[in-house]
Amino acid sequence: MHTAQRVRRINPSPSTAAAQRVRELKSQGLTVLDLTVGEPDFDTPAHVKAAAIEAIEAGETKYTPVNGTPRLRAAITGKLRARHGIDYTDAQITVGGGAKQVIFLALMATLDEGDEVIVPAPYWVSYPDMVRANDGTPVVVDCPETDGFKLTPERLEAAITARTRWVVLNTPGNPTGSAYSTAELHALAQVLLAHPHVRVLTDEIYDEIWYREEPASSLAAVEPRLADRVFLTNGVSKTYAMTGWRIGYGVGPTDLVTAINTLQSQTSSCPSSVSQAAAAAALTGPQDFVRDAVRVYRERRDATVKLINDVPGLSCTVPDGGFYLLVNCRSAMGQFTPSGNRIRSDEDFARHLLDTRQVAVIHGAAYGAPGYFRISFATSTDVLTEACTRIATACAELSSSPSALSV
Repeated sequence: MHTAQRVRRINPSPSTAAAQRVRELKSQGLTVLDLTVGEPDFDTPAHVKAAAIEAIEAGETKYTPVNGTPRLRAAITGKLRARHGIDYTDAQITVGGGAKQVIFLALMATLDEGDEVIVPAPYWVSYPDMVRANDGTPVVVDCPETDGFKLTPERLEAAITARTRWVVLNTPGNPTGSAYSTAELHALAQVLLAHPHVRVLTDEIYDEIWYREEPASSLAAVEPRLADRVFLTNGVSKTYAMTGWRIGYGVGPTDLVTAINTLQSQTSSCPSSVSQAAAAAALTGPQDFVRDAVRVYRERRDATVKLINDVPGLSCTVPDGGFYLLVNCRSAMGQFTPSGNRIRSDEDFARHLLDTRQVAVIHGAAYGAPGYFRISFATSTDVLTEACTRIATACAELSSSPSALSV
């Protein structure tokens, strides 16, 4: 079968590869502690499930408007008005089968061959491949740990060219949990104001899983002069433990949203009507679940950060949001495993953790962060504690030379 170039340009998913290896080890009877999964371990709130059942029983199982039901659109605009003080019209809203689909369609609607998209690294693994699949060129900008893994105005300015179409800002970010403050967004906005041909895609899917005292900021709210160039994406997957319901949304300029809705009309037509009913209930109903979940995530974060930073040779910063830690394992590079294999990369290190101690993590190079690995703490404290104990043992087993292992 002939495979299109757009498919051949896409890299295999590292999370899929890790999941496959986990399944193989489990089939051998081993107990694997899986820290790769980027989804809440909580169940969807009861009132959200009840809303879905009510929608089914009421016969709300037909096609909906391409850009979502009126109720869901009202829920989205209400949330954004309350959270950021931004007003959007129906013509500025698109609803899709997850925020991932919305982002993909935004790129499909705007990129031609050779168009550039600035992607700060570390990045969510899908951004560069989404750009490539839509004939664009990802321009990866390294954002080191010393800068909080965040894009600086100077790096942004240096990366912009006449072919730049988008800048991606994921805040709080995956895999780092880093988030831009109001002041940092304002500084980036000053650069963007000088380049009116550049749009900004803000991925705010983790904005409610938030640990700072300062409220989460959004670029569109920080700098209203950029409102016609910011496309804000979000969804219900992470905040409300609704990953399988597949509802995401985007809000932004009418011309862009119209183009996205046109593409959606020829692909999936509309998102699931039942899932839309559930999402509307999540956004407008009681928010106790969110507060309780964030409290648990914070406890897990604090405990795991301490456990990791207590392991000689490993370190991590404290994330502002989300449920990930990006762990620095550079000191392990060049070390040897008990079997005599040399650790030459973060992927080798992740393989060492999985093969010797049955702890599954994702190597940092997959996120544009070589020398690191990602942990998801969206799992129980008991699992996290045991996993960190195993990671510490795996690190202690490394040696600076293969000969030392036989002594």
